[in-house]
Amino acid sequence: MKWAEFFVHTTQEAVEPVSNILHEAGAAGVAIEDPKDLVTEWSVKFGEVYELNPDDYPEEGVMVKAYFPMNDQFHKTIAEVEDKIQGLVTFDINIGNGTTGYVEVNDDDWANAWKKYYHPVNVTDQIVIVPTWEDYEKKEHEMIIELDPGMAFGTGTHPTTILSLQAIEKIVKKGDAVIDVGTGSGVLALAAWKLGAHTIHAYDLDDVAVTSARENFKLNNAESAINIAQNDLLTGIQAHTADLVVANILAEVIVTFTEDAYRVVKPGGTFITSGIIERKEQLVKESIEQAGFMIDSIQRQEGWIAIIAKKPSE
Repeated sequence: MKWAEFFVHTTQEAVEPVSNILHEAGAAGVAIEDPKDLVTEWSVKFGEVYELNPDDYPEEGVMVKAYFPMNDQFHKTIAEVEDKIQGLVTFDINIGNGTTGYVEVNDDDWANAWKKYYHPVNVTDQIVIVPTWEDYEKKEHEMIIELDPGMAFGTGTHPTTILSLQAIEKIVKKGDAVIDVGTGSGVLALAAWKLGAHTIHAYDLDDVAVTSARENFKLNNAESAINIAQNDLLTGIQAHTADLVVANILAEVIVTFTEDAYRVVKPGGTFITSGIIERKEQLVKESIEQAGFMIDSIQRQEGWIAIIAKKPSE
């Protein structure tokens, strides 16, 4: 079978939503690189061969690559992916020029082509994200989280995930009850477990994410410690059941459930939100404060922010 390496030239802001679209479309692996690192290659776009030269791209931006089987559904899949990527602008997400295209790759090459982009990452003082195929010698103070980055976005390498993990490391206490909303790969739930949380629920509306998170929990021998389920944000979750709710998702989604988060968090508990581009900071802050939380701190990295908010004690 032939495989295609599909690419999207976009912005840092759009990396995670674009990656999510690619995973939901059935991509066998997703990788991110700076377009200036590309070598000249021959690509295909809309049935027409053209030369892809890195000098044609602006210095800013990223290239998101995904691998798809070139079966009977390939062209339909790619058309749907391109429509969804363009549709991100309706959510006020800047996708940049949004250039897309693909190159054919050999059956023997595709499976490992994207793995070169993923290596062990020290995301906090304690937490290290290690791809399943990498050998890593653990230091005494480190907590290792094994992930298969081909299974879902949110692999620990994006600033929004790093900010979330750093906040969780700061906040979680042994025995805490934690809810991870929009769990994706499950990395945040795994971090909470590693840090001593006792009751952990991970939710995602996407059944692909639920499946991949469950597999990552198994990789870390955490399948019996973390409850994973398909759910629409915090809909139907009982009040006052979490010491910590964490959500690394789009700002536009966060503002739709801040009141639910306030209901679910115990008095004195914490709400961590990430996935917020800096220009959406005020929008999210206002929604969190209107729900009743008090902003404790705001962390920043590469144009992204994470907000740590507290629910007043009764």
